[in-house]
Amino acid sequence: QVQLVESGGAWVQPGGSLRLSCAASGTIIDGYNMGWYRQATGKQRELVATITGRTNTTVYANNVRGRVTISRDNAKKTLSLQMNSLKPEDTAVYYCNVVRNFTAYWGQGTQVTVSS
Repeated sequence: QVQLVESGGAWVQPGGSLRLSCAASGTIIDGYNMGWYRQATGKQRELVATITGRTNTTVYANNVRGRVTISRDNAKKTLSLQMNSLKPEDTAVYYCNVVRNFTAYWGQGTQVTVSS
């Protein structure tokens, strides 16, 4: 059974930084595409960043590009998201996912709140 557990969410002031982590169990992640998504209250879930499984090619949403970095450690089965220069509009629940055999698996999310 594939399980993803996110951690690292917190309250932070504008301009601050956070590092989110996603730990996978029940599956390897090597070779599978993974990503971070977020959902703010009253809004649809949106892409933050993705990383491919074989070449580690990254894609970032326009509104976070230059401020966040997605990375993976296949040996530790973890996905990370380093977020800098955080803005109030980054406030959301952040979810990681892994796409395996055309099925997307999601974690339960971790809350990030950016406010003064």
